[in-house]
Amino acid sequence: MPSSRLLSIDALRGLVILFMLLDHVRETFYLHQQVGDPMDVTATDPALFFSRALAHLCAPVFILLTGLSAFLYGEKQMSRATTSTFLFKRGLFLVLLEFTLVNFAWTFQIPPTVIYLQVIWAIGLSMLALSALLWLPRAVLAVLGLVLVAGHNLLDGLHFPVESAIHIPWAVLHERGWLEFSDALRLRTSYPVLPWIGVIALGYVIGPWFRAASVPEQRLQWLRRSGFAALALFVVLRFVNGYGEKPWAVGETGLQTLMSVLNLTKYPPSLLFLALTLGIGLLLLAYFERRNDGRAVRTLAVYGSAPMFFYLLHLYLLKLFYVAAFAIWGANQGRYFGFDSMGWIWAATLVLAVLLFPPTQWFARLKARRRDIRWLKYL
Repeated sequence: MPSSRLLSIDALRGLVILFMLLDHVRETFYLHQQVGDPMDVTATDPALFFSRALAHLCAPVFILLTGLSAFLYGEKQMSRATTSTFLFKRGLFLVLLEFTLVNFAWTFQIPPTVIYLQVIWAIGLSMLALSALLWLPRAVLAVLGLVLVAGHNLLDGLHFPVESAIHIPWAVLHERGWLEFSDALRLRTSYPVLPWIGVIALGYVIGPWFRAASVPEQRLQWLRRSGFAALALFVVLRFVNGYGEKPWAVGETGLQTLMSVLNLTKYPPSLLFLALTLGIGLLLLAYFERRNDGRAVRTLAVYGSAPMFFYLLHLYLLKLFYVAAFAIWGANQGRYFGFDSMGWIWAATLVLAVLLFPPTQWFARLKARRRDIRWLKYL
């Protein structure tokens, strides 16, 4: 049986996986109600807004836990070189996956005319970066991670035209945009990776808190203090309406005001976006550490123990369900088939979560049992 510290990591990952499932069900069956970035709080239904806002936890928590898991992997291997090599190989694998199976699941195009470089791409590039950065002293890596997370908004004013040699690397690192490779192929840098490299570095830095010999109460203190410090930073910066974010405004109702406060920039993630989401993530991790004997935590841990398997399976299952629904009922929301309300989106998410539990549990057990099959560890 996994230790409580590892169970808590899988449980947190499992929780945000379910939030991701909700968001992807929305993206599949609510296409007639598109959500922009940032969302227009005056025109967006609160149920849609807060369902989308829940998904904001996904990428920051995934990438923070990727860094944390990389440290724990290195502890088992007792070799930075082995860890660095593994991160490099897995990072390349994830980048390849984004270009192939993941993009096909979203577009169903062969050959593709558009490739969306999204969260798997960002995790892959962040792992490639960490494979080099982990050689730095821990204190230096911590400072670098904080500088990237807190300082990248200083670069928001930098833009490079298409004809510039820096245009492509800058689009990959910091400025979300389109890369035109030919008349038949465009790439969308949906997840600029510079701040995400900072997040994965911070995840690696907190790794020693989770060593087998660490004191659980001390770990809880560190998690809570870090979480509350991040949330305090968010409150202070959001109150003064400055640095890296559009200002919030008082709305016609208190709910609209709250929505405005929480309407944060994800692409690339602002300091405020990361302070809020990582703060909540760290406090949730502390909570799961204390509640590791509960059935709900162990159920969530199943989803979190095979995240890449779940990710690929749910994308193809959603596409299959949409194609089948469209074939049977046709378009009922303009050009799309879709549900009438967010209530149906939540209901469909619950049904899918139940359907996906048995295969995810099976794969997690296979992965734990068959350590002799090397490629399984990449999933």
